[in-house]
Amino acid sequence: MNIDSLLQPFQLFGVNLGLSRIVKLLANLDNPHHQVPVIHVAGTNGKGSVCAYLSSVLTEAGYRTGRYTSPHLVDWTERICVNEQPIEPESLSQLILQVQAAIDQNEESPTQFEVITAAAWLYFAQQKVDIAVVEVGLGGRLDATNVCSQPLVTVITSISREHWQQLGPTVADIAGEKAGIIKPGCPVVVGPLPTDAQQVVISRSLELQCPIITPQPAQEINPGWAEYKRWGDGEKIEESKSTIKYPLPLKGQIQLTNSALALAALEILQQQGWKIPEQAIINGIGKTKWPGRMQWFTWKKDNNTSYQLLIDGAHNPASAEVLRNYVDSLTPPPPRKQGGENNCVTWVMGMLATKDHGDIFQALLKTGDKLYLVPVPDSNSANLDNLTKLALETCLDLGFCSTYPDVFIALDAAFTSIDNRDNLVVLCGSLYLIGYFLGNCY
Repeated sequence: MNIDSLLQPFQLFGVNLGLSRIVKLLANLDNPHHQVPVIHVAGTNGKGSVCAYLSSVLTEAGYRTGRYTSPHLVDWTERICVNEQPIEPESLSQLILQVQAAIDQNEESPTQFEVITAAAWLYFAQQKVDIAVVEVGLGGRLDATNVCSQPLVTVITSISREHWQQLGPTVADIAGEKAGIIKPGCPVVVGPLPTDAQQVVISRSLELQCPIITPQPAQEINPGWAEYKRWGDGEKIEESKSTIKYPLPLKGQIQLTNSALALAALEILQQQGWKIPEQAIINGIGKTKWPGRMQWFTWKKDNNTSYQLLIDGAHNPASAEVLRNYVDSLTPPPPRKQGGENNCVTWVMGMLATKDHGDIFQALLKTGDKLYLVPVPDSNSANLDNLTKLALETCLDLGFCSTYPDVFIALDAAFTSIDNRDNLVVLCGSLYLIGYFLGNCY
């Protein structure tokens, strides 16, 4: 049976944070989450790539490794992986049916996310994974993944103002929700946070007597290579072994931070007795893939024509700033001719209605850039006329701004424009838009 059809009835219940439904559902399934050692990862941005690094390294080290992430780009099966391999569609369908059968019809219905999360826990237990890397869906404290009382390690990658409608209006409020994954005595790896958020996370960690690790970002030593300085064991580490050099396949300066967070979590596992050789770390990081995030992609318009573009979700101001920094770091940088008419960045963008559009435009747009606005299919897409007005107010010197009914029409227009032949074209603004593009471009 089609996975979308199985899950569609639960979409009616939307986002409804809380643990009571998932706890009852998992209890009816014999608590599969109690059978799986877990690394739990939260954060506004970066949590997906941290999960990808961890999963890849642990698989390379020989452990049977589960990974649960969200959202998916093209297919539901992407969310649930074992040893980097997505679950088979038939297996996922059977799991969802098994979860549905466990729902008490006299109780409040679980949400769609709770159903797929329960299916992930059930799959990992059935597959007898050695360890699972689990990404928080939304927030942390009341997220359906937050059902494990003793994770091996928790990670909080970053905190900025996103999903404030559900998590609270301030960064400190949001930090309080994300800090809800911290458990008594369990080590916490923390990325660079705003001061208000850092105070909340550290306070919660100290209250629960958790070791706190705040690793320094790795250093770029050559293009595509990084060096991480270990934090553990202090003077016990030989000088020659105090750092580790590794290839870094994911793009952008932020991956120096994200890879360091993953490596710090792996150090904690090593101290707990997990056997993770250095070569497994090097190979695992080097093999990491995380599609749709600062990914170079060849779009084949037809059999005779193909174009190179950069694709990235960039769905909030912080990720938009990271994307802009990466674009500006490309060498040689595109020369900006007087008036900004040529060789500026061409943005093909779609955004959800709930996002901070003005701040995203502020982070991305510069004088002379061109903006092709498109809807996000099958989603709560932002009004394109409103986006146009806001973009022109945000960047007064845009070289071009117009709307298009479909991303492929916009891309065709962007690439065939005489002015844009030598420009960098970036598709961004929503992971749902990236997923639609990837799922329909072949």
